[in-house]
Amino acid sequence: MGEDLKHWVRVPVGPDAARWATRGRCRRVLLVVHNVTSATRLLDVLPLFRDDLRLQVLATCTGSSPFQAGVAELLASTGVPVLPWEQALSTPADLAISASFGGQLADLKGKLTVLSHGVGYNKTLTAPDTGHRAPGTVFGLGPEWILTAGGTPIADAMVFSHPEQIERLAKSCPEALPTAVLAGDPCFDRILAARHHRERYRRALGVQPGQRLVLLNSTWNPTSLFGDSGPEDVLPLLLPRLTSELPADEYRVAAVLHPNIWHGHGPGQIRLWLDRARRAGLALVDPLEGWRQALIAADVVLGDFGSVSYYAAACGTPVLLGADDPEALGTESPVAAFVRSAPRLDPYRALPPQLDRLLAEHRPLDGPAALTSSAPGQSAALLRGLFYGMLGITEPAAPAVLDPLPLPPYEPPLRTAPLRVLTRTGADGTITVRRFAEPRYEPDDTGGEGHLAVHEDTLDPGVLESADVVLRYGEADDPRFGPPRQWAAEVLDRYRSASLAAYVTGPRECEVLHRGGLRYRLTSDTDGDPAVHASALLARLHAGPGPALATPAPTTLTVRTGTRLARVRITVDREGTGRAAPPGR
Repeated sequence: MGEDLKHWVRVPVGPDAARWATRGRCRRVLLVVHNVTSATRLLDVLPLFRDDLRLQVLATCTGSSPFQAGVAELLASTGVPVLPWEQALSTPADLAISASFGGQLADLKGKLTVLSHGVGYNKTLTAPDTGHRAPGTVFGLGPEWILTAGGTPIADAMVFSHPEQIERLAKSCPEALPTAVLAGDPCFDRILAARHHRERYRRALGVQPGQRLVLLNSTWNPTSLFGDSGPEDVLPLLLPRLTSELPADEYRVAAVLHPNIWHGHGPGQIRLWLDRARRAGLALVDPLEGWRQALIAADVVLGDFGSVSYYAAACGTPVLLGADDPEALGTESPVAAFVRSAPRLDPYRALPPQLDRLLAEHRPLDGPAALTSSAPGQSAALLRGLFYGMLGITEPAAPAVLDPLPLPPYEPPLRTAPLRVLTRTGADGTITVRRFAEPRYEPDDTGGEGHLAVHEDTLDPGVLESADVVLRYGEADDPRFGPPRQWAAEVLDRYRSASLAAYVTGPRECEVLHRGGLRYRLTSDTDGDPAVHASALLARLHAGPGPALATPAPTTLTVRTGTRLARVRITVDREGTGRAAPPGR
């Protein structure tokens, strides 16, 4: 015990804290964390205590969850004192708030409020001390979770977001019914409050006008979309096809993984597993700070039976289920009802037709929108009223508000995987370009022309030996590469099969050097990926009879990608560089 005491917090709590604490008369609010997942809900409500000099917020971790990775770092980032669990059990608190069951919650000294850490209570889970799932018992609603050994409720208040959850509590554990409180869903309220920023979030993810954002989402269950214990392991089939079947300029693909996946297997392992997909353009969204913004931005969610899929449906976003596990959900839960009726992904059929059909036939479901919260937009006021009532003090005069969702950093796609580019020139001169990241088979586009465009930093440098276009993105004055014309000349000298070297300097501009010596500056009237325009220029130059340079240099291009049209102005530097060598074919 003496060794443990060395690690106990001495200020602002502890045996002699009165000597050292500047504000020692504060009431104590203890955030009880089980893992990163439950901590996210506690962080949702932490701002409800802002600006109150009467309160001291503390945090602790029960240590009862198998998912402990990331907890210490997350708690440290809050900046509030973190008590070792044994100290938390011995330190009186005026209010303890938990977002999960497990651990010695009944032994805490103070009033206890328990929130759900997902979209209500839906999942079954191995019951404590039994080693198996209790049939039909939902985690957080069964007596084995919410009653003490003596049969009394562990919590003084259990927060629910909708009356249907309380109805299920009444059936499964009537002894806990007096503790039930309706107080909305703070996570959902933060989503609702930020929906008007949808276009900002899309731009942050690098989604261009006319593109569809496909959000891959998985909960942590072994039978989830990311798991390998279901009837079939869908993920190895799905991942490469998300980036190879969906044209790169018509779709943006992102992934949101449950924190228990992220921290259970380790962020480094997740990045290793998804390395190819990320090089092909997949955005890996932060599971703590960015998932709600990505959900708001999404056009379609490829998900499973987790809370994020249900939140998506509640927002009216089309959801295509890639995995289902009926035993993982309580049969009477709203999520189970949603899963039973949601469209299913066929992992063996082409993805674009399935997405087209989903979007064309989608009609928002009434259930998720209605059952997620009976008090949308009101959780801040309801929860703060509950918390201060339990603390026994008056609420602050200022309105109760949650933090707005932060604007994520700008992360446009950087595809270093080889791109198979198909071009087709229409009767009016419009050049349609479709790019596919490292497709496993030749895309179906009969009658068009094809070439290979490769980023200079591609994983396998051998691919550059057969590239028709070599790409780079960067600032025009980056001293590491020299001026764009110098970089382009060096690239064409090195890779003898390439006809063009394209240096993208911004969302509307790139500089292109043709092997014959002409240098072009391409300037678009809209933001996008100017590497597309370099491929269109190659198609235009090679469309005429004879050598490309015998064709009069174009002054404009009209380029179509999906539903988007870009008009590109071409400026020709006829002095060239004199350094590009003829192709060594």
